[in-house]
Amino acid sequence: MSDSITYRRFTHEDIAAAHALTVELKWPYRVDDWRFVALLGVGFVAEDASGVIGTALCWKYGADRASLGMVIVSPVQQGRGIGRKLMELVLEELGGRVTFLHATVAGQPLYEKLGFRAVGTLDQHQGAAFQPPLVSLPPGERLRPLGSSDTARLVELASQASGLDRGEVLPALLSAADGIALDRDGELVGFALFRRFGKGFAIGPVVAPASEDSSRAKALIRHWLALNEGVFVRIDTPGESGLTEWLEELGLPRVDTVVKMVRSGAVGEAASSGHDAPYLQYGIINQAIC
Repeated sequence: MSDSITYRRFTHEDIAAAHALTVELKWPYRVDDWRFVALLGVGFVAEDASGVIGTALCWKYGADRASLGMVIVSPVQQGRGIGRKLMELVLEELGGRVTFLHATVAGQPLYEKLGFRAVGTLDQHQGAAFQPPLVSLPPGERLRPLGSSDTARLVELASQASGLDRGEVLPALLSAADGIALDRDGELVGFALFRRFGKGFAIGPVVAPASEDSSRAKALIRHWLALNEGVFVRIDTPGESGLTEWLEELGLPRVDTVVKMVRSGAVGEAASSGHDAPYLQYGIINQAIC
């Protein structure tokens, strides 16, 4: 093991090596998944004579918000302070922004030392053996395909629901995903995207009007499940969404739960995920971009 470790900015030439790290850790990322997150963000790598041994990326939203993720250190290199150094570089890059991340049990103590605090949980559901029953919508509401003229409204809804500026992320995601809209008397009031990811496909983001029974979010999710019975599908849902029991009954078991954390910057405290907004994010894009 080399004692000489250097740190530098992440470049697109590092994607293959970064993907190899996720394979080593058995994270279900494809090279294309890495390309997508790298295109939208910036980050740093740690390397020694053997090559890249660690990564950390971040994504900036508007003037004062951000998220970070893809914090990875090769298993044989762990315990040398590499993860902490990469985190410090990313946080320096982000400055005073309010920053979100999703933490594993192993990573949470480090993040707490760096000023993050827990504000919620995220449940990862996945599976291929599901039979989604029909979900009824209120009168005047229907599902329809997304149109090219819907982009501005989708950005607006996604930004309100997540509490993060989605002006850059959503258009990039739409170029790689299929979408379905929730229409209320001609007004777009919700949507869900479906795209290739990891071992199969992912549903997210899912944005819908807040309601006690989450029926609109369920209808959007059910649409994609009904079209893809027998296909491996993943969806990551906030713990407070109320969808976990319903998804498990459909045949999408919860396979993991991580902690949502926030670090307050110079701009002050952040709302954890737009809970006071009329629209909620019932399914996220992914655990890095939130």
